[in-house]
Amino acid sequence: MRIGLIGSGRIGSTVARLAIAQGHDVVLSNSRGPDSLADLVASLGPHASAATSTGAAAAGDIVVVTIPLRAVPDVPVEPLAGKVVIDTNNYYPQRDGHITALDSGETTSAELLAAHLGDARVVKAFNSIEASQLLNDGQPAGSPDRRALPIAGDDADAKKVVTELIDSFGYDVVDAGPLAEGRRFEPSTPASGARLTADSLRVALGP
Repeated sequence: MRIGLIGSGRIGSTVARLAIAQGHDVVLSNSRGPDSLADLVASLGPHASAATSTGAAAAGDIVVVTIPLRAVPDVPVEPLAGKVVIDTNNYYPQRDGHITALDSGETTSAELLAAHLGDARVVKAFNSIEASQLLNDGQPAGSPDRRALPIAGDDADAKKVVTELIDSFGYDVVDAGPLAEGRRFEPSTPASGARLTADSLRVALGP
């Protein structure tokens, strides 16, 4: 499988590294252009390449959008139609500027991305864990204290694809429900940032 990444910062590069370890190819992109990713691509090895954001979106069987929320309007739409898109974004007003619909709770950051993309099948994931922990906390399936990560999305098949990917990275998955329920594991919630097993994560997510 080929995974495209729109954004290649801490979470993006970590997802790329974990994906390559599981035998996938990755195509990375960022706002500065493919040439700026030469060192990262070289460090990741022959299963990594760089492209524009449009190129990464077109190349990926799954595409990870891992950019500041303020950059969502720049995400290419057409090449993502029908694809599974993983949204790792969080809303930080001090970085992104205030967004009234988010401040009021009318919508969520993942729903903003989904509205922008239209036909893409967006799943919220990887936004509740730090990159260093994502790289190092994975454990084999069945480990008694295996860490769990939450996801949310409106498409059951897309969530299954993302669940299988996360499991291969060494984590259990707890489905929080529809995409709107991603608000239950946004920053400053009990489900965000804590190292929790699946049972503990379900409690933290709430009813």
